[in-house]
Amino acid sequence: MFEKVLIANRGEIALRVQRACRELGIKTVAVHSEADREAKYVKLADESVCIGPAPSSQSYLNVPAVISAAEVTDAQAIHPGYGFLSENADFAERVEQSGFVFIGPRAETIRLMGDKVSAKDAMKKAGVPCVPGSDGALPDDPAEIIRIARDIGYPVIIKAAGGGGGRGMRVVHTEAALIASVNMTKGEAQAAFGNPVVYMEKFLEQPRHIEIQVLSDQHGNAVYLGERDCSMQRRHQKVLEEAPAPGLNARLRDKVGARCADACRRINYRGAGTFEFLFENGEFYFIEMNTRVQVEHPVTEMITGIDIVQQQILIAAGEKLAFRQKDIELRGHAIECRINAEDPYTFVPSPGRITTFHMPGGPGIRVDTHAYQNYLVPPHYDSMIGKLIAYGDTREQAIARMRIALSEMVIEGIKTNVDLHRDLMVDAAFHQGSTSIHYLEHKLGISSK
Repeated sequence: MFEKVLIANRGEIALRVQRACRELGIKTVAVHSEADREAKYVKLADESVCIGPAPSSQSYLNVPAVISAAEVTDAQAIHPGYGFLSENADFAERVEQSGFVFIGPRAETIRLMGDKVSAKDAMKKAGVPCVPGSDGALPDDPAEIIRIARDIGYPVIIKAAGGGGGRGMRVVHTEAALIASVNMTKGEAQAAFGNPVVYMEKFLEQPRHIEIQVLSDQHGNAVYLGERDCSMQRRHQKVLEEAPAPGLNARLRDKVGARCADACRRINYRGAGTFEFLFENGEFYFIEMNTRVQVEHPVTEMITGIDIVQQQILIAAGEKLAFRQKDIELRGHAIECRINAEDPYTFVPSPGRITTFHMPGGPGIRVDTHAYQNYLVPPHYDSMIGKLIAYGDTREQAIARMRIALSEMVIEGIKTNVDLHRDLMVDAAFHQGSTSIHYLEHKLGISSK
């Protein structure tokens, strides 16, 4: 087991990884920007290293600075959390070349799954169901592009092979707009990701977003930990997640989950990962794999009793999974609300100082946050300041507990989206379950662009 781990991240995930390490008896190194010098996780770490100014490009994305911090503190491994460098294959490679262990998949796996075209091809070979679409990257010939679109059927969606986070995609409803849309998406992809390759898929009208959590060790063992419903989104950004997915047939879950685990074995996957699907009319369609821990991992932890972050660390240290698929049992229901420092309805970020900060408690309530009273929310990073998780024996109990917890939560001095979550907890369509990824935008009357 590692003696010391460097945490190459900030915010609530830095504190979450730190807690997992401390429980395993591992010392931690917190790297931080100048803006995060007074952060809770920095104070709680065994050691801390400032790696640059506030802008993430000069600190949390500064690979040489992160590697140097690991060297001067004699860390043995680096945990990237989510975001920042977590899915950067070049960073993973540099970490290993510098003599440290990257707590995540191998660089070649990150590259394989980071390119949407190669990822989809790998999933097809593994029998994972995919959205009907082009066989790889779109060709340059306009006539061939038109033929592919006709075979798929309109509407179609053009996606950047190197895209992510809702960027690099365009929906096309008519043949007249097709070629111009392809060319625009190529240009945007080149500018945003340095990769102009795009592909085409059938655009599903009212899908749900369902993802399957996997764990895979270095000894050929892989399991799936059930699924999460992440359909409550705005502009391709998740707002609320729950596990298990309401109304999903257990037999279908097991069928697709087993294929995901098999795919992990086929590509020699290492660590925690998430297969993301669109789900419509009883069919799963693979869209991408996230080769890192997810923001929403707590809901899976609550219904399985498995610490996903600790499993990442154990797997990276060379341990075998201590359980098999037959040992995994899903119990109860969990819901997570992302608490963001932003206007609840316009989503405009609201950095500033928190003057009052009171978190709820009670049976089944978990709060993952790095914030506290008098904490200054910096304007330089993602607006999420915490996550509120409610667990119950049933979905109805989880919703009731979440509703109560949200009513007890007090955050003053900045705007937050707590009021939006309070509205969702009494929303009739949410109570019914199975809302599509477009529901929240329609409810709020906003565009998905």
